[in-house]
Amino acid sequence: MNINIQPKSSVPIYEQIENQMKEEILAKRLREGEALPSIRSLARDLKISVITTKRAYEELEKEGLIYSVAGKGFYVDSPDTGYLAEKRVQGVEERMEEVLKLCKKAELSKEEVKDMIDILWEDMGC
Repeated sequence: MNINIQPKSSVPIYEQIENQMKEEILAKRLREGEALPSIRSLARDLKISVITTKRAYEELEKEGLIYSVAGKGFYVDSPDTGYLAEKRVQGVEERMEEVLKLCKKAELSKEEVKDMIDILWEDMGC
């Protein structure tokens, strides 16, 4: 598993781990029942604290993406994809709301924002 930590990011490290592992699970690059690195092993590999890694695993477990077996470690669970899709949409809506607030502060019109979205959408090849 390849996790890339951005130390200068505004996103907390545990969240970076959580997001990247979540993406691996949803993309099925990590499969149901697959063992994950131990908390200590992952912390050592990423050169971060065990507490940070533990928090990432706890968050993934709360979301039903992984589960723990006492004395054995953590494993990929069978995620509820409908629930996860809804959570993704909710996250996009929250970020969109932040962006729209910035647009209003910049006194952009609704049409200017729509045009900006159209241009960026096309530039991304969507």
